[in-house]
Amino acid sequence: MIERRLFIAAGVAILALAGCDSTPSKAEILKKGEGAKTKADLEKALGKPTGVDKVGPIEKWTYKASDGSVTYIIVADQVTLDMTGGSEKK
Repeated sequence: MIERRLFIAAGVAILALAGCDSTPSKAEILKKGEGAKTKADLEKALGKPTGVDKVGPIEKWTYKASDGSVTYIIVADQVTLDMTGGSEKK
């Protein structure tokens, strides 16, 4: 009887965790990053990016979202542009 209860409890826990997607959407990332003027501001709001590309003083910080990606262009420590990419799911 106890084994059956443990089995059911484990099943319920697995189903509950499977329904959780901790990756934020593009809209949520953009909202959190709103108002960030510098790299430090952006990192404080969003954490470390999932990808960084750098060419001279220009950096491209990319954050993975549940429905695509959000990229911030940073020039000389100043956040200048944000843009979203389509869903990577196929």
